[in-house]
Amino acid sequence: MQRSWRSNIPTEDSEIYRLAGFGGSVGYGKSPALLVIDVQYRTTGNSNKPIRLSIQSDYPTSCGDRAWATIPSIANVINSCRSQNVPIFFPHVAPKKQVDAGRFGQINPHVTSIDDRGYNFVEEVSPEEGDILLPKRHASAFFGTALTSYLIDLKVDTLILVGCTTSGCIRATAVDAFSYNFAVVIPDECVYDRTQTSHDASLFDLDSKYADVLPLSEVTGYIECL
Repeated sequence: MQRSWRSNIPTEDSEIYRLAGFGGSVGYGKSPALLVIDVQYRTTGNSNKPIRLSIQSDYPTSCGDRAWATIPSIANVINSCRSQNVPIFFPHVAPKKQVDAGRFGQINPHVTSIDDRGYNFVEEVSPEEGDILLPKRHASAFFGTALTSYLIDLKVDTLILVGCTTSGCIRATAVDAFSYNFAVVIPDECVYDRTQTSHDASLFDLDSKYADVLPLSEVTGYIECL
């Protein structure tokens, strides 16, 4: 199946990666977990509207309609995992104030001006009892959290990543997960970013080096056959 991010990568770039040996598949393991990363109103805006309007009227960190387009697909994956008792984690950015924003607060001062609602989970894909919440202060869901300990205890071998941003927290988490030798799966309809360029380039690079970027239908089919 031709996927939009793939078709937007120059043929020469794809050929160079192929010649270098990249693009192999790790495949699925037998014991997956789902990570729903940063699907909070600060990244989606309060409602589905064009990204520029959402940035101006809701939150400067919003991805607007680019985020809302993925919410039904993310809900689909969550429902599949719930039906099969697959562990679900919600790594999410904790409120940032000037005193604890770190270097990211210097790069983007807007992150310290988000109101409390901005840190709430989007209602359509919010946690339920039994899900594990992981507040974090940096891009990777592994950095400074107990995620690895949970995964070891649950004997997880495969991580399914959904949420945002493709070039930020999704990518950082995927690289760390791969470094810990987990199989990493990303349903491409379930991740979002602020710009198409960042989104496409990140999925291309992740699929080539650190993860299997797959259609949603294939991922839910794997889950439902567990």
